[in-house]
Order: sequence, then C-alpha cells, then structure tokens
Amino acid sequence: MPAGPAAGSRALVVVSRFNEGVTRKLLQGARDALAGGGYPETALDVVWVPGAFELPLAVTRGLGTGRYALAVALGAVIRGETPHFDFVAGAATHALAEAAVRFGVPVGYGLLTCDTLEQALARAGGDAGNKGAEAAAAALETAAALAHLDGRAPS
Repeated sequence: MPAGPAAGSRALVVVSRFNEGVTRKLLQGARDALAGGGYPETALDVVWVPGAFELPLAVTRGLGTGRYALAVALGAVIRGETPHFDFVAGAATHALAEAAVRFGVPVGYGLLTCDTLEQALARAGGDAGNKGAEAAAAALETAAALAHLDGRAPS
C-alpha cells in the first residue's frame, strides 16, 4: 500500500465543461479515489475549463505554482465527422505528458477519447468502470513511486 500524502499536500483536478454529463461523472470517480488516497475534499482544488484543449494550460499553470503534489486532468472528446477530434485529443495528450515531465509531478490522464457518447458514459461510471477514478489512482501510485525514488517513502 503506498504511503499517503505529506501533510498539507494538495491535489489539482482540472475538468472540461464540454461533455459535462460525462465529465461530472469522471470528477466524482476522481474525488472518491483521491479521498481514498488521503486527499479529502478540503485538499482538492477543482478547476473547470471550457474543453479538452484547455486542460494542459490549466494543469501547467497549476503545477507551476508549486502547490500541488499531483494533478488529474478530466475530459471527454467524442469523435465527430471531421478530424477535429484527432487534433484536440492529440494536442491535449502530448501537452499533459509534457507538463508532468516539466514539473516532475504526476498528472493522472482522464481524457476519454471515444467514438460515441455511449462509449464515454460506459467509461464514466458505467460498464467499463470510471476512468476518472483510474486516472486519480494512477496519479496517486506515481506520486508514491516518485517519493520512493526520492528516498521519502519506505520500500
């Protein structure tokens, strides 16, 4: 079991308003997982942005403050009839990874990239689980691994 967060640690959760019926469910899953990992509601900063394309900027700005032990990015991009899906999903994915590496802080990747709304809902607490919870759990586990690598956690 990974060690809990250091006292005073905060988690940043950035959520896309686009496809809000999906992203609110992802947010609930992330909140539940973070609470189980030692980040109660009082240790979370939830920030809403217009869409998936805006997730990386908000995450990067938040991590730049030095206030956060981890971040979780939540959004849902659903394929349409144009290549817009590919551009938004690809750009957001790349920039979120870049933010994590730049600041050395785990960023849980909770950006759904689905063909249909039904697929997105299935991944936001439906038959396929809750990818918001999974993204938060990945960030928590990565934070524990980094603490171990830094000599701040028991082996």
